[in-house]
Amino acid sequence: QVQLMESGGGSVHAGGSLRLSCVASGNTYTYYMAWFRQTPGKEREGVAAVRVGDSTTYYADSVKGRFTISQDSDRRILYLQMNSLKPEDTAMYYCAARTYGGASAGWLQYEYNYWGHGTQVTISS
Repeated sequence: QVQLMESGGGSVHAGGSLRLSCVASGNTYTYYMAWFRQTPGKEREGVAAVRVGDSTTYYADSVKGRFTISQDSDRRILYLQMNSLKPEDTAMYYCAARTYGGASAGWLQYEYNYWGHGTQVTISS
């Protein structure tokens, strides 16, 4: 079992920055962790992921160069540093964990088997 708790959401103006955190607890090894986001009426989309074992990172094109995913040295806290934020980044952001392996991180909701409750990010123009 894995429990995930996000924090760090909020409201900022376009061009600003926020850092999201996700604390992972439990006794099951996670192979991948990721950040997803979702707006009302849309599918949840992956924005950044990390392979926990070697810290290989993956980014969606929409956030590449602006967002940075990282983990602490104990690999129990996942971060998402978000810079140059745009109004279209407004969404509920979710932390996700996958407790089974694979060649690379996935971008689809079903590819992760544990989820946090989300933290709201609102960017005003």
